[in-house]
Amino acid sequence: MTDIRQQDPLHGVTLKAMLTDLLAEYGWDALGKRINIKCFTHDPSIASSLKFLRKTPWARQKVEALYLRMQWTRSKG
Repeated sequence: MTDIRQQDPLHGVTLKAMLTDLLAEYGWDALGKRINIKCFTHDPSIASSLKFLRKTPWARQKVEALYLRMQWTRSKG
């Protein structure tokens, strides 16, 4: 039987870790342009963004997708 954890690239990565990595790579301005949600564009903070992302599945999916693209780009470079 195939181990599901091996198939999930986000296994073990917390939302806070994803957001921190994305901020280090892009900053708030570029992150807000890539994912246009108010928690990134209007008075952003990690705490308020995490609160919003934990309650909003569609926004979290966008953050996860951008994180995976960033990781893929890093691995190619």
